[in-house]
Amino acid sequence: MPNNSSNPQVVRWLAQRRMWFTLSLVLTLASVALLWGYGLRIGIDFTGGQLLELRYLAPVASENLRDRVTQAEAAGIIPAASVAPTDEASFLIRTRASSEELDRLRTTLSEVGEWEELRFENVGPTVGQDLTRKAIWAIVLASGAIILYIAWAFRRVPAPTNSWRFGVTAVIALLHDLLITVGAFALLGHLFGYEVDSLFITAMLTVMGFSVHDTIVTYDRIRENLLRNPTAPFEDVVNVSVAQTVVRSISTSLTLVLVLTTLLLLGGSSIRAFTSALLIGVIVGVYSSIFLAAQLLIVWQKVKSNRA
Repeated sequence: MPNNSSNPQVVRWLAQRRMWFTLSLVLTLASVALLWGYGLRIGIDFTGGQLLELRYLAPVASENLRDRVTQAEAAGIIPAASVAPTDEASFLIRTRASSEELDRLRTTLSEVGEWEELRFENVGPTVGQDLTRKAIWAIVLASGAIILYIAWAFRRVPAPTNSWRFGVTAVIALLHDLLITVGAFALLGHLFGYEVDSLFITAMLTVMGFSVHDTIVTYDRIRENLLRNPTAPFEDVVNVSVAQTVVRSISTSLTLVLVLTTLLLLGGSSIRAFTSALLIGVIVGVYSSIFLAAQLLIVWQKVKSNRA
């Protein structure tokens, strides 16, 4: 057995595989249900459309502007449009409209108050398709690179375990984190109108990095203890190793959670969706690194041992 400097009660608590797997299954199924029921609000970065940033000369309540835009949408005067405040009197309007519909939208905005245009962008659907393809390739290539890197970095782990299992289980935990984050974002999109755009893809790739970072910290301690005690029971080594790193994993991630929470509360609305995605992904990543990834290693090892 490894040097057990961990609290035995903590080790037993971490070893409750059935409880952690059940929680992960519930979160995963809930995410799938949210995606099925609500779907994701796709931004113009992917679908194509127009982005209009404007500032009213006098302060305007965002609720008043949203209500006026919603009334115009319901009456068929303008196409669907999302309104996001960026300042006390500044707003981002996202829509997909023809030139005539844009004129009617500008007229509707003028009914709320006098305003000036700060920015106008027209994103074509070709750009959106290209961004979608690149985002999918980025996740696929990053996952493959992570498996290869971890398999190489843990190549000296003693038998009967295998370095490839470390890489594959790390990516399974990573995909688990991404799915739950995307499911939560579907709920936020339904409640607060958060849209999937290029910043959301950036957040997902960042979550991948943090998730794997936390998992590697735990895996590295497992490797060290396996090399020190190659004859010790694999399950005991893994659970003790996780118990030895759990405080470090939570402490290092807590600093990031505090920063993201501050940004979420005090930052501008233009980065609120991005910050929310990061915050959810980091929290789920900490959970999976501690309670899921290592337990997947144990299950895989038990299956191989039973077959042998």
